[in-house]
Amino acid sequence: ARDGLVLSKLINYSSPDTIDERVLNRGRKLSPFQVTENNNVVINSAKAIGCSVVNIGSQDLAEGREHLILGLVWQIIKIGLFANIDIKLHPELYRLLEDGETLEDFLKLPADAILLRWFNYHLAAAGWHRRVSNFSGDIKDSENYTVLLSQLVPAQCSRDPLHERDLAERAEKMLQNADRIGCRRYVSPKTVVNGNPKLNLAFVAHLFNTHPCLAPLEEDSADHAELDEYLFHDQYDREARAFALWLNSLNVDPFVNYLFEDIKDGLVLLQAFDKIFPGSVNWKKVNQKRPMMRFKQIENTNMAVDMGQAHGFSLVGIQGADLTDGTPTLVLSIVWQLMRANIVQTLASLSTHGHKVTDQDMVQWANRVAATNGGRAQPIRSFGDASLASGHFLLDVLNGMKSGIVDPQLVTPGQTEDDRKMNAKYAISIARKLGATIFLLPEDIVEVKPKMILTFIGSLMALHQA
Repeated sequence: ARDGLVLSKLINYSSPDTIDERVLNRGRKLSPFQVTENNNVVINSAKAIGCSVVNIGSQDLAEGREHLILGLVWQIIKIGLFANIDIKLHPELYRLLEDGETLEDFLKLPADAILLRWFNYHLAAAGWHRRVSNFSGDIKDSENYTVLLSQLVPAQCSRDPLHERDLAERAEKMLQNADRIGCRRYVSPKTVVNGNPKLNLAFVAHLFNTHPCLAPLEEDSADHAELDEYLFHDQYDREARAFALWLNSLNVDPFVNYLFEDIKDGLVLLQAFDKIFPGSVNWKKVNQKRPMMRFKQIENTNMAVDMGQAHGFSLVGIQGADLTDGTPTLVLSIVWQLMRANIVQTLASLSTHGHKVTDQDMVQWANRVAATNGGRAQPIRSFGDASLASGHFLLDVLNGMKSGIVDPQLVTPGQTEDDRKMNAKYAISIARKLGATIFLLPEDIVEVKPKMILTFIGSLMALHQA
């Protein structure tokens, strides 16, 4: 894992197209500097797909620090395994809601809790008397696994292993059933009997991804109508994903999975304010005990709105209740301004005169750097400039920061959408190679999303000044 190549492959397997592998340094004998560049790509790409890499640096990977690499590898694998455990991709997950539970409550469940819910749903459907509450002690005897498999694919998975007394032999027979349906992966009889929680979680996730076996919802049902209301948020999904990843990079607690749901009680927003403006939150006045009643949530989100206004945010017409209700445009507005404040504050702390950096300052910096080292792209007037779509200007900025970092033979003319996307992917991976933390996607560049391009340029400017 030391040279970053295997970890880059793993990241792309778990989250396709995250890394443009053209930027990776290859060869039998890489210099320490080339290894560092590869590991920068790994660390910053892992952060961009949602891994917590607070205490992991490129040097840790180069030195082969086992516990840190194992921790990172597990996070990457888990993200890949959990990617499809999403109600947007599997609306039939709605069937797992318990009596009296709202969709809002269900969306707050982490993926491993949804997997347990799915496991128990099938055990109940099979008429089995047991349930699982973990991926260790409750599966050691292979009984629950045997019943689950027989419920998922009864034609190929019998309950015969239940008649085997020896636990290791029973686990082997259960895994032979799993093999028949293409799911013998991650666990051995020994790791089942020993109740290894990570490997058994991976095994169950693989079962779900291969054989979810949940009946689709009826088109005209009330359940479908509620789900359609939630899926309306999809149009904001890409921005919400980027902002959630950024919040997670601040090490907020709890981890943000669904932005519009997870900020409703205000605690994540207030943590973000406190990290960007240290000491600004009076935690004695914050409601922190969960679960929290709506009026207490609104007290917190009102506090977040007040703090935003105190720091010059444009929040006209936004109230705490709008955030607690998860109104997409208003949630995105306050989180975006927090993210921008973070960039601006970082830049101010790095500049010699310490004055507040404006959007125009960033544009001028980008134009100045893009013009060095033979940059050919036309200067831009703003982050909404249509010429940014080709990716050429951003690649010139990167090459201006470090001459030769961009291979001109890998740059496309940018005439077609596919060409532009290739350039955008290349630019993002080069930025990460240089050590920048980037949360935007290639589509954000191709479609010229001004807010996201500002975060890209701002991160590069901070890296350059540092």
